[in-house]
Amino acid sequence: MSAHPTQNKPMYYPLHHFVLLPAALILFLYSIRRYVAVAGDDSEISRLWFTVMLLAGVGLGALVMLRQHYALTLQDRLIRLEMRQRYFEITGQSLRPLEEQLQLKQLLALRFAGDAELPGLVQAAIREKLSSKDIQARIQEFHFDHMRV
Repeated sequence: MSAHPTQNKPMYYPLHHFVLLPAALILFLYSIRRYVAVAGDDSEISRLWFTVMLLAGVGLGALVMLRQHYALTLQDRLIRLEMRQRYFEITGQSLRPLEEQLQLKQLLALRFAGDAELPGLVQAAIREKLSSKDIQARIQEFHFDHMRV
């Protein structure tokens, strides 16, 4: 039996994590510093640095949130397709009729199950309305997702 799936290491996208985010963070921090330096002035310069600080902060937040949102949405769609394929290969039946009875969190947890236990866990998840943690607790043979975002 392998280690638990929550022990996977995080993945990095170099352009995002090591270029764009640091540049936005540096701009944000520098604009705060410049704004604080001229904050006593009621001048055009202080308003300009406040605007730069505000825009840099919003841009930094957007970079963080959008990247993660798009990646996770796409990952969820791919997992759903993967589960449909795996379930069909294992059982010869479509997973689609059962998907309507499964929450996305349940389906995401089921992806870690080995082929032999997947059909039974799908039925148990539907019948017993298992949470994702309950599903993972019942998995005997974990299949890791080393390509997660």
